[in-house]
Amino acid sequence: MLQIDTWKRVLIWSVCVIGLLMALPNAFYTRVEQSNDAKASIELGIDTPEMQAQAAQWPNWLPSSLVNLGLDLRGGAHLLAEVKVEDVYESRMEAMWPEIRDALRDERATVGTIRKQESAPDEIRVLISQPEGMSRALEVVRGLARQVQTLTGVGATDIEARADGNTIVVQLSEAEKLASDDRTVRQALEIIRRRIDEVGTREPTIQRQGADRILIQVPGIGSAGELKEIIGTTAQLTFNSVVNRGTDPDAVPGIGQEVVPSIDENGVYYIIESAPVVTGEELVDAQPSFDQNGRPAVSFRFNTSGARKFGDYTLENIGAPFAIVLDDEVISAPVIQSHIPGGSGIITGNFTVEESTNLAVLLRAGALPAGMEFLEERTIGPELGQDSIDAGKVATIVAFVAVLTFMALSYGLFGIFANIALIINVGLLFGLLSLIGATLTLPGIAGIVLTVGMAVDANVLIFERIREELKSARGPARAIELGYEKALSAILDANVTTFITAVILFAMGSGPVRGFAITLGLGILTSVFTAIFVTRLMIVMWFERRRPKMIEV
Repeated sequence: MLQIDTWKRVLIWSVCVIGLLMALPNAFYTRVEQSNDAKASIELGIDTPEMQAQAAQWPNWLPSSLVNLGLDLRGGAHLLAEVKVEDVYESRMEAMWPEIRDALRDERATVGTIRKQESAPDEIRVLISQPEGMSRALEVVRGLARQVQTLTGVGATDIEARADGNTIVVQLSEAEKLASDDRTVRQALEIIRRRIDEVGTREPTIQRQGADRILIQVPGIGSAGELKEIIGTTAQLTFNSVVNRGTDPDAVPGIGQEVVPSIDENGVYYIIESAPVVTGEELVDAQPSFDQNGRPAVSFRFNTSGARKFGDYTLENIGAPFAIVLDDEVISAPVIQSHIPGGSGIITGNFTVEESTNLAVLLRAGALPAGMEFLEERTIGPELGQDSIDAGKVATIVAFVAVLTFMALSYGLFGIFANIALIINVGLLFGLLSLIGATLTLPGIAGIVLTVGMAVDANVLIFERIREELKSARGPARAIELGYEKALSAILDANVTTFITAVILFAMGSGPVRGFAITLGLGILTSVFTAIFVTRLMIVMWFERRRPKMIEV
């Protein structure tokens, strides 16, 4: 006997209603060409002022998530950036110099006095006054080397030291350069992603291309220039010792020192130690706040390592100025009043509230480890995307009408049940896309069209099986029950294999391939649900009301 428990009926219809409610905002809101303030409304899922006006009419208690449109449909910005990995070599050498200097100072009796010489950015040259102590000097410097984990698992050191007359030449090893290049690109990739996420853009495509390039595509943003402003700000924060303060921009700094301007004091320049005491990489948090005078500021907090170095320095330099340098400009140079052991502090300056908030965002997202050169930049308008959407709508409607007509002509009343389930299926698909915040691309539309064509396959298998059971002189109720039972294994086998393919496409692919995989995979889930549960429930409810002695399928 055909029988579905009441709780199962309630559950099936509840899933359908919830799914359709999730999909409803996509039909209610009308997407139009984005205006200049689109960036501010992206985070809300509302693209334009027109959509914001519609949102005012939409009940707050109903779902309001929309399917995100991809770059090929919505327009946006496309950038291809090359990471200048060589920049990291110079910063590594600068950071290593104090360690080398301190180690060699302990060997003065053997190597004599030491002096850093001008050198290439990726090396350090140290002149010693007693060449006969060169072997000991090299031994000491090589003792500072650390192991580098390579792909082969064979340990290599990060630096190489050699003698050039009475000069020690220290360079990064090839193994360390390869490892550094990989780390730099990975770090840049993550920082770009975090920066774009901080400003609320939705569903960006950020992926590595080749050894040192990064592809960035952000739907809905105004222009490539706007995107470059978001990700191109370096936000290199360092805390440096102040040697002198003056007004001469052409002052000659000593070895290991540099001249940097003040950001809010015109004509004021600082001579600072090039090697920072603490860097922004050791920040764990930065938040906009206010100083004791109620002026906008940025509070920060270091990790354990940074807190220890910051605390030790403030303990040893009470009464001395301390420069906070952002992108080679001194934003603040407070005098250390007391020991700061907690690893937290505050950055003050002539900030507005907006500037302090933006600075906190950049510091929290992290500093780009190296410069970036934009090799390719494009701004894609929404007009081409609208053409694709219109073409996709036509294709979907044609496929939809063709399938509905075929099912109604082939299976009569049962075909109409399948058509109703197909409409619910498409609604559930858009509801799931809205729920997970997926991005709909042009290949994604192709996946939806394919889902419409495949959605009735399970119903065809079931209805054909019911026909066979009716030919065996079974009663209508038994024929329907056996039709569903015996077709179930074939339906699951066919859809599981296709779903596995969609999962592999999603895991291994990127960009448009993933867009196709998402709609295909979700379409399979909704198709199986509507074929096995929704159509069966409609047939059972019809059968319970009519109690026909004979049926035609």
